Amino acid sequence: MFKAGVADVRVDTQVLLKDRVVDSLTREDFQLFDNSELRPLLDFNREREPLTLLLLLDLSGSMSKFLEQLNRASGAALAQLRPGDSVGVMVFSREAKATLPFTTDRTAAVQGLRDAVRERDLGSGTLINPAVIAAAEHLRANAPPQGRRAIVIVTDNLGLNYQSPDEAAIRALHDANTVLNAIVVGKGRRPDGTRSQFVNPDFSPSNVFKIADETGGDALKADRADEAFPQIVERIRTRYNLIYRAPEGKPGEFREIRVELSPAAKLRYPGAEVRSRRGYFVQ
Repeated sequence: MFKAGVADVRVDTQVLLKDRVVDSLTREDFQLFDNSELRPLLDFNREREPLTLLLLLDLSGSMSKFLEQLNRASGAALAQLRPGDSVGVMVFSREAKATLPFTTDRTAAVQGLRDAVRERDLGSGTLINPAVIAAAEHLRANAPPQGRRAIVIVTDNLGLNYQSPDEAAIRALHDANTVLNAIVVGKGRRPDGTRSQFVNPDFSPSNVFKIADETGGDALKADRADEAFPQIVERIRTRYNLIYRAPEGKPGEFREIRVELSPAAKLRYPGAEVRSRRGYFVQ
């Protein structure tokens, strides 16, 4: 949440062209709109600010093979982070639990991942949205106030949410100024958007694809977690950070953010996709 007229809004932004990261853009290559009003950028940077990364691991029984793959790739994946970047680990099934405090020590982070998959007594079931909300609150309470924040959830997206709609998870991530990224393995698929199979509106299928889209993150469908993990960390680390001053707004109002390439950049990169958070709530 941002106090309109006095707060600087950070917009974590990614540009892809046919799944290839475009990493050579400048401030002049972007246009940012707040409720359709073009806003000047106060700052623009890439890789200059430290990153706080939280790895959120689904410990349901169907995930064992993929978590082993993830651990095998952890050293190479986390080696892409820069000095000053910090990593934490949280695990979940029915309940969520932080198992590794944020650390800049890569060796400790790799060991923390290995230890995390041995966690037990988190209950049966897979409650993805409550875990995402818990992860956002963990970042909000423990991450440094400055810098970028990101979550990588590793899941098969097969959980069932009860009285925890996607909108609640998206709101928690917006409030924590955090981007959700997902590695979806196994039988997990993006829901087709048709009418829910559940008659009771309290139940809803998991959809980390939608949550990632709304916060400007990536959602990779992968056969192997060890191949996707280094890829998604590289994408997170090479994103752009756009900063602008929040205009006046009413408390509680949701203001939409739209980031586009400038006309000249669109000519250089026709068909490029820009990913960023969809908005923020005024405090």
